[in-house]
Amino acid sequence: MPQPPIYLDHAATTPVRPEVIEAMLPYFGAKFGNSSSTHRWGREARAATDAARERIGACLGANPDEICLTSGGTEADNLAVLGGWRVQRGSGRNAVVTTPIEHKAVLASAHQAAKEGGDERLLDVDATGVVSLESARTHLRPDVAIASVMWVNNETGVIQPIEELVALAKNVGAVFHTDAVQAFGKIVIDAKLTPFDLCSVSGHKFGAPKGIGAVFVRRGTALAPLFFGGTQDRGRRPGTENVPMAIALATAMELTLREKDAECARLLALRDRLEAALLERVPDAVVHGRGAPRAPHMLSLSVPGTDSESMLIALDLQGVACSSGSACQSGSVTASHVLNAMGVPPELGSAAVRMSVGKLTTDEHIDRVVALFPALIAKARSMAGRF
Repeated sequence: MPQPPIYLDHAATTPVRPEVIEAMLPYFGAKFGNSSSTHRWGREARAATDAARERIGACLGANPDEICLTSGGTEADNLAVLGGWRVQRGSGRNAVVTTPIEHKAVLASAHQAAKEGGDERLLDVDATGVVSLESARTHLRPDVAIASVMWVNNETGVIQPIEELVALAKNVGAVFHTDAVQAFGKIVIDAKLTPFDLCSVSGHKFGAPKGIGAVFVRRGTALAPLFFGGTQDRGRRPGTENVPMAIALATAMELTLREKDAECARLLALRDRLEAALLERVPDAVVHGRGAPRAPHMLSLSVPGTDSESMLIALDLQGVACSSGSACQSGSVTASHVLNAMGVPPELGSAAVRMSVGKLTTDEHIDRVVALFPALIAKARSMAGRF
């Protein structure tokens, strides 16, 4: 009898929680109103959307009017970075500062700003994937419109020194954005404690459906909209508001924070046990970001003499789902820009496998993966001519 499959790709996406589905369902049925309408159906939808926005805000230490709903993390990052830059261009602030290890949604937004006449600057990172504060001091100058640094890297799980980076940005009057898509529910994110101006989250990373996210926009922070049409969301994001998805995001965020401490401790124990056992059985394996602060759910590992694609296929054939890094490359296995920026040799970068634990992960899953791994490594090395 085949054993049940093992899902170790929670950093890519997570299953929708039953409580979230239950909360959404009425708004696909009798409570179907458009929140911009003035009749009773519209008023009901408006009340639900406003309540969801308030709940989302509370989860981020924000006011309801500081929450801009989006279709997910990519739109949230685009709106924050490109919208934050466009509204300032021509004011003497023309630079976008980011890092070479960002999600492609941020990097592509910075590239677009450069195409439109902006000055794109990339901060240095060290071998563990931590942004250089010295590089930030050099590149954060009075001509910077916006700086964007992700809180938790989506390939390695490395946590960035956001508090220090925010302070450096504030010293030169720059707007600061952080992509917190992998960070929410894993570390403390509170706009009252950390004075970032913009912060992106995406619901499908913690139990909401795909297609809903948000940007925190601190009061007084201007954004140029990406879309044009109505006046919804204070003109920042026109279009009919997605009521059930807003409720889904609010519900998933509340559940995630309610369980955060216990769940993060569980995930850390699972990840650390997996890491230690794999390194014991494959001593020359390399853990990317090891030695730096890391979120509890992610492990990026390369084994010399293997390659990502063959390893992922071999694992999948054994019922284990992992990835090579970001899940936003249309299913392809491509060289990691993150590992390249960290100075990882190409032969190791092309062998990276990302394993991310989550709600579905059990101790038994870890035991099974650890038991499978040495044989898969031996076969991969044998096929590559390495004995």
